Amino acid sequence: MQAKNGKFTPKVFIYPRVLKTPFYEAHKRAGCKAYSVYNHIYHPRYYDDMYKEYDKVVNAVTLWDVSVERQVEITGPDAFKFTNYLTPRDLAKCKIGQCRYVAICDENGGIISDPVLLRLAENQFWLSTSDVDLLLWAKGVAVNSKMNVKIQEPDVSPVQIQGPKSPWVVRKLFGDSVLDLGYYYCMRAKVKDMDVVVSRTGFTAELGYEVFLTDSRVGKRALDLWEMIMEAGKPFGITVTGPTHIRSLEAGILDYRCDMDLDTNPFEVGLDYLVDLNKQEDYIGKEALKRIKAQGVNRKIIGLEISGPPTYEWNWDSGSEKNSMGWDTGDRWPVTQKGKKAGYLTKAYFSPHLKKNIGRAMVGIEFSKEGTELTIETPAGPRTATVVSFYFTDPKKSIAKADVRALVKAK
Repeated sequence: MQAKNGKFTPKVFIYPRVLKTPFYEAHKRAGCKAYSVYNHIYHPRYYDDMYKEYDKVVNAVTLWDVSVERQVEITGPDAFKFTNYLTPRDLAKCKIGQCRYVAICDENGGIISDPVLLRLAENQFWLSTSDVDLLLWAKGVAVNSKMNVKIQEPDVSPVQIQGPKSPWVVRKLFGDSVLDLGYYYCMRAKVKDMDVVVSRTGFTAELGYEVFLTDSRVGKRALDLWEMIMEAGKPFGITVTGPTHIRSLEAGILDYRCDMDLDTNPFEVGLDYLVDLNKQEDYIGKEALKRIKAQGVNRKIIGLEISGPPTYEWNWDSGSEKNSMGWDTGDRWPVTQKGKKAGYLTKAYFSPHLKKNIGRAMVGIEFSKEGTELTIETPAGPRTATVVSFYFTDPKKSIAKADVRALVKAK
């Protein structure tokens, strides 16, 4: 693709060693215009202008292919003991049919992954992983653990149905019982003759669900499921989009490899609540995390309001780009204060809801107080920024946690 400014927008080759999702033909038909690679799989990211996609997820309902979220399944007599050893969060408080956002840390307290955990049975767990080879880590830990567990990647492919009209869509698919599904809970269900797991989770902090296709014929039934969801969503204006990163940024949802990685620990990125230092059972990184907590951190991830025109605008049809900050470089730009290095930017977008540029940065603790004035050194020139709350909207997740049955009954 050649942009109007004469610069070439690089393409990504469709190559056999990078996998396709079982929904690939469906999102190709839906007009996907840009992919990323996530867990060695082509991940559909953009179909339309990012602000139009944002509007759909906050005002209507959207369907995303997120089967790049591979499941690490842990089963066997010691599955609970082993999974509890993998994470600093206390899983004794996680009931069957419940989900948990968890951190998986290494022996130094560094974050390996931040999956959503689903407890499907007494000794059956799924770790719905971020972009990292968590399966290999779990298998490596298991080798010398002397625990009786089986660790595998099951043939499971999830999609997300996100937006305020999502409860009406899943109700058409699964019946009234799905309306009783609480925030961060999951249930087994059927749609026609297909087996699925439905969870009330997602990457938006809007009302939303994930549907995990577990049928043994995933490759053959994926497109059937996709079409059933589209048909159920038609009366509610369902639209196929990619993940809405603007909305996740507004909601304070972290993004692995952008906001955190193996070189960061939970205390630096506001995930203290995922670390139970009083947990009686041992877990990987326990002593390191105790030490980090006692010593305190010297840097912290913070929210920013950023001056100037919208950070980025795309027009995929014409190939034109209006990029006032050079965001497509993919670099972590320096954040400074009066010429002194303060840290680096992790992401930034223009928020249609707030009508301003917002972002996140990892900065030294001395620069993290709300109201602090900083400068972002972008390829297009410096931008002034002010430190604000990490959660730009709805910090208590009241939208996502709403009483769905009451909402549906009211309308």
